[in-house]
Amino acid sequence: MTTPALRAIGLTKHFRTPSGETVSAVDSVDLTIHPGEIVAFLGPNGAGKTTTVDMLLGLTAPTSGTVEVYGTTPHRAVVDGRVSAVMQTGGLLPDVTVRETVRAIAALHGRPERVDVAIERAGLGPIAGRQVQACSGGEQQRLKFALALVPDPDLVILDEPTTGMDAGARHEFWETMRADAAEGRTIVFATHYLAEADAFADRTVLMARGRIAADGPTAEVRAAYGAQTITFRPPADRVGTHGVDPGWLEEVRRAIAPLGITDLEVASASLEAAFLALTGDPIDNPTDSQEALR
Repeated sequence: MTTPALRAIGLTKHFRTPSGETVSAVDSVDLTIHPGEIVAFLGPNGAGKTTTVDMLLGLTAPTSGTVEVYGTTPHRAVVDGRVSAVMQTGGLLPDVTVRETVRAIAALHGRPERVDVAIERAGLGPIAGRQVQACSGGEQQRLKFALALVPDPDLVILDEPTTGMDAGARHEFWETMRADAAEGRTIVFATHYLAEADAFADRTVLMARGRIAADGPTAEVRAAYGAQTITFRPPADRVGTHGVDPGWLEEVRRAIAPLGITDLEVASASLEAAFLALTGDPIDNPTDSQEALR
């Protein structure tokens, strides 16, 4: 059988609060991701998704449980160039240029031939000579993406990758990721933009309170836990200057079929509805602090 790109068994992470209390950020997570999958990680603040991503990358050691990346440790996979990541914060020197930054990372990987490829794939050509401190937040995120592409990894893990990007930049970013996925690269991304997960992910893993609340094809998660809506247009003779005739609305409640309804529309269940049903929380900007139990 093909070696999984990622495998976590019983993955658990505890943090100790300032008051001395032990709190579980990630609680006995089992997860297997196969090569070539595109997986979205969703969850409200405190769900544990960022802490999980940190453990998958070897940035944080689990309290218990195991993690394997292509059959080896996360650290070994990173050293071998098989996995790269785009993180939310840090990691960039402000007073060097975009090209110098990519060139330095390429030298560390022994892949100088990847400099121009990474810059082009990330859409950084027009600003390659600009200092990092002069780049916008979205441009710095694209630079991190370019750095992740330098070793030509088999797996890319993205933690809120489009934070700071405008709508156009987000669209261009995901077009690039689609092209990479078409070439067989495995992509795992945590996001608070539900539209991105809905449009791009083949599979959605939804975390809540440190555990996996749902895991499956995105369309199935949406259908199983979301709610459909029906929109219709009433007959013209039932609409007056003050809206729809209340008496007719009462008739609708009793019997819809014989009333001559036109333009019936059934909307698919939304991923947002599924998210709310499973977590009870609106999804918003996640925090990075350990105290928030990411």
